[in-house]
Amino acid sequence: MNYRKTNKEAWEEAFTNRKENWGDDNYIRLKEEHLPFLNPDVVKEVERMDFTGKSVAQFCCNNGRELLSIMQLGPASGTGFDIAENIIQQAKDTATKANIPCDFVACDILEIGEKYYNQFDFIFFTIGAITWIQDLGELFDVVFKCLKPSGKMMIHDFHPFMNMLPLPGDDKFDANHLNQIAFSYYRSEPWIENSGMRYMTPEYNSKTFTSYSHTVSKIMNALIQSGLAIQKFDEFDYDVGLSEVYDGLGYPLSFILLAQNHDIVD
Repeated sequence: MNYRKTNKEAWEEAFTNRKENWGDDNYIRLKEEHLPFLNPDVVKEVERMDFTGKSVAQFCCNNGRELLSIMQLGPASGTGFDIAENIIQQAKDTATKANIPCDFVACDILEIGEKYYNQFDFIFFTIGAITWIQDLGELFDVVFKCLKPSGKMMIHDFHPFMNMLPLPGDDKFDANHLNQIAFSYYRSEPWIENSGMRYMTPEYNSKTFTSYSHTVSKIMNALIQSGLAIQKFDEFDYDVGLSEVYDGLGYPLSFILLAQNHDIVD
């Protein structure tokens, strides 16, 4: 069965089983705070950029809270894409309540329509997004097609090194030995989960979530081969959502990557 189809079903089920009021009050923070829902190092990056008159998009946007945050910086338009129709509806509702003009589209990002080709000055992915795509070459080919000449892409995510570490709750986790590696960096088999989506839901017997590990070289090579030029790659010693137990121990736990369409217009 198509793993993206089953992931769509699992995500929509998870949203149906979400914790009480999960995401419902995001509009309040968007009205009251500057760039809420963005990591401080991401804030530093996007505040260096000039979004005036630009078109921005978030691929695999979930409920759109990061895109709606970036809309505070004044782009002319914003579009979020996600495979889960009910989560996209929450994004639309949040945009309306926060009075932020922004479009949200429910679709499989690998099947995005040609109407979005050459449309965006900036495309970004946030935490955990690219893990849901098996072939990054396919994904970044879509990014390249959708970017305008000189358009930029940003990824903020868990570092691939994190895939080697056991987390609290795993059988192999030992709080007294945080230097233990549990999994191969080069893992090729998918990660299969059937216990819900912990940050969004209580634990339950869920439909199947299928995700994939990607090494740094796989990410960079897929970008280069798609026609994108890597501009910057920063690594950080803190996790961005899984666990704080490894923070500050000298491990690469998260990263920000910036790339640009090769077809640069002066």
